[in-house]
Amino acid sequence: MSEPRRSGEQAVLYRERLGPSLWLLVAAALCGPMAALVFTPVDATVALAVGAGVAALVVVLLVAASPVVEVGGDGMLRAGRARIEVRHLGDAQGFTGDEARRKRGVDLHPRAWHLIRGGIDPVVVIPLEDPDDPVPTWVISTRTPDRLIAAIDRARRGDAEPVTPRTPGRSVRRRPRGPAGSGA
Repeated sequence: MSEPRRSGEQAVLYRERLGPSLWLLVAAALCGPMAALVFTPVDATVALAVGAGVAALVVVLLVAASPVVEVGGDGMLRAGRARIEVRHLGDAQGFTGDEARRKRGVDLHPRAWHLIRGGIDPVVVIPLEDPDDPVPTWVISTRTPDRLIAAIDRARRGDAEPVTPRTPGRSVRRRPRGPAGSGA
């Protein structure tokens, strides 16, 4: 059975951490051997410990500092530290490949707000319909543009059903099992 929600807790329709790509983590881990080289004249054991510590610290900091994209049941889209109510958003569009590269580059509006991460190819472009907002669009990197778009649409309708599992391969909604002892 699912856990009951605490009072005041809103459903999360979509949540994605825009973590660094594997090649960036490998490159960051190379800081360890470089730090170890500095301490090698002091002592090999100290150099090894410092190198391992520096590599672990850099990787942990990169992962911890990764921004989160979230659509909450409270009608808010959060992308990193920015947030906006979904009622101010127009119809979002997802792009991949060359189209995504264009949307992140030459077609990027100078006043657009963007959360773009290297190593994450797809982007979602969301026009703003608030006439008082000087920002015309939001451009957000995401690994699953279709799910982000669906979550924004659900939040706009007021549907609090999550569109993505919290753990890949596992459903957020748990199906109730049959009565105890029935074997169902």
